[in-house]
Amino acid sequence: MSPKYHRILLKLSGEALAGDQRFGLNENVVSMVVDQLVKVHEMGVQIGLVIGGGNFWRGRQGTNMDRTTADHMGMLATVMNSLAMMDAIEKRGIPTRVQTALIMTSVAEPYILRKTLHHFEKGRIVIMACGTGNPYCSTDTAAAQRACEIDADVLLMAKNVDGIYDSDPAVNPDAKKYDHLTFSDIINKGLKAMDTTAATMCMENHVPVLAFALNDSDSIVRAVCGEKLGTLISND
Repeated sequence: MSPKYHRILLKLSGEALAGDQRFGLNENVVSMVVDQLVKVHEMGVQIGLVIGGGNFWRGRQGTNMDRTTADHMGMLATVMNSLAMMDAIEKRGIPTRVQTALIMTSVAEPYILRKTLHHFEKGRIVIMACGTGNPYCSTDTAAAQRACEIDADVLLMAKNVDGIYDSDPAVNPDAKKYDHLTFSDIINKGLKAMDTTAATMCMENHVPVLAFALNDSDSIVRAVCGEKLGTLISND
């Protein structure tokens, strides 16, 4: 297998990393992801990662907490996931850097685009944490922004479902899966696969998005190699 893409931005949901336990980090899931990242890295692909924080903190979690405070807590949750992933990757011998949109130099570098690109040139994986650093912005938006900034060939969105459907397949057994959508479809149909801000950003900067299931066998490797899976979102 040979890669279709030279530089990717992989978005992992925090919930996916929790696996069946639905909270915290599932060691088997983390190991499965790292196994695939090692294969992709060995192909010479430059890898950027954005990881959500929903396995530790999601929204206001039913509280009446101030939205800005809750969003900052979510950003801190992404740092925990990012540090755990860095540790797991480096145990496999691949140098990795965590960069954060919020300054916390005791545990990670600040996100600086030129430094990110330098790490890619040196063969390092870069994990970008804290979203955009701003409340009211999802990690989908952060992933789209980082993908545009680093000029990624594709934004890969590894999810708990095997693509994008016209309704929730967990609720509607007759839900229809899309093989291909345009960004306009995402926006006009109000599909929840990615938020409107993220879709618009990728559309304007011509960054295709592939949404697929993380738990499918070798799905990250297959996606990088251009195999048909999940749902592809593009401008046409």
